[in-house]
Amino acid sequence: MVGKAVEKAGLGRQLNPGADAISNTTCFDAIHLYLCYGDWRGGIVANIIVNKGRHKINGKMLVRFRLQLYRQVFVLMGILFLFIFSYIPMVGIIIAFKNYKLASGLLGFFTSEWVGFRYFTEFFTDLNFTTIVRNTFMISILKLIFTFPMPIIFAITINEVRNQKAKRIVQTVSYLPHFISWVVVSGILFSFLNQQNGLVNQILVLTGVVDAPVSFLADPKYFWPMVVISDIWKEMGWWAIIFLAAITSIDLQMYEAAVVDGASRTQRIWYITLPSIKSTIMIVMILSLGNLLGGGLGGSNFDQCYLLGNPVNNDVSEILQTYVLTNGLAQGRYSFATAIGLLQSVMSLILIYTSNYVANKLSGVGLF
Repeated sequence: MVGKAVEKAGLGRQLNPGADAISNTTCFDAIHLYLCYGDWRGGIVANIIVNKGRHKINGKMLVRFRLQLYRQVFVLMGILFLFIFSYIPMVGIIIAFKNYKLASGLLGFFTSEWVGFRYFTEFFTDLNFTTIVRNTFMISILKLIFTFPMPIIFAITINEVRNQKAKRIVQTVSYLPHFISWVVVSGILFSFLNQQNGLVNQILVLTGVVDAPVSFLADPKYFWPMVVISDIWKEMGWWAIIFLAAITSIDLQMYEAAVVDGASRTQRIWYITLPSIKSTIMIVMILSLGNLLGGGLGGSNFDQCYLLGNPVNNDVSEILQTYVLTNGLAQGRYSFATAIGLLQSVMSLILIYTSNYVANKLSGVGLF
C-alpha cells in the first residue's frame, strides 16, 4: 500500500531507496529521510511512513482489546462507577462558596448568592475548632501507629507457621471481622463493656482487679484505646492478606541459601522478608496517610465516633465527620458542611502527595 502511494506521488523513480525499501522503513527512519532529501519529497515519504506506523499500532491495540474484551468491560464498569459517584458530584464543591438552600434545587448550585470564604472562616473561629481538629488527628495518628504495623506482623507470623491447616484456619478467622458492620461491632462492645452487666466488668470484679465496675463507654480516657483496639481486631486480618500475597512472591531459594549460611528465623525475617515486601509496605503506608483523617487503613473514624460517642465522652469523640453531620447536614447547612468536607479533602491531598514525595526520596518507592 505504501509502495503504491509512493509510486503515484512520482517518488518511486526519483528516490534511491525505492518503493519497496520505503514500505519496509519504520517510523523512526522518517526524520532521517527528511534530513536526507530536505525538500517536499522527504516530507511526503516521512508522512507516509508515520501514518503507516500509526495504523499498525492502532490495529494491534484493537486486536488486544478484542482478546481482552471481558476484562476491559469490567475495567470500564469500574471507571464508569468512579466517574458517576466520584467525579460528577465534585460539581457540588461550588456550594462551599455560596449560600445554598435546598429549596433552590440543582440550579441553586449556580444561582445562589456568592459568599466566598464565609463558611471556612466560621469553622476556623468556632469554639470547638481546636477540640475537633485535635480529636481527629489524635485518633488517626494513634491508629496509624498501632494499627498499621499489626497486619505486617500478623502476616509474617502466619507465614512462619508450618502447619498448613492451622494457618488456613487462623487466616480465615482473622479476616472475617472485616465483613461485620460497625453497627454490629458497637453492639458487641456495648455488651462486653457495659458497666452494669458487661462481661469484661464481671471478670474484672470477680478476679479482684477492680473493686467496682469500670465505665468504659462513658469515661473519656478509655475512648481512644477502645477505638484503636476495636479497629485492630476488625481490620488486621483483612489487610494482612495483601502482605501475605507479597510474602508468597519471595523466591524460596533466598530462604534456603540463608538457612545454609546459618541464618536464624529472626534474621531471615529481618534480612529477607521485610526488604522483599518493602515496596508493598510503602504503597500501603502512602494510601493510609492519604486517608489519615478518615481513619487510615480501616477508614472507620466516623463509624466509631458516631456509634460509640455520647454526650459524656463528646470532648474526645467529636471529630470532623461527626461535626459535619450534626452541625451541617442535620441542620440543613449544606454549604457549611461542604466547606468542611472540602477542607478535609484538601488536607488529605496534601498528605498523600507529601508522603509519596518522602517515600520516593527515602526508598525510591511511590505511587507516582
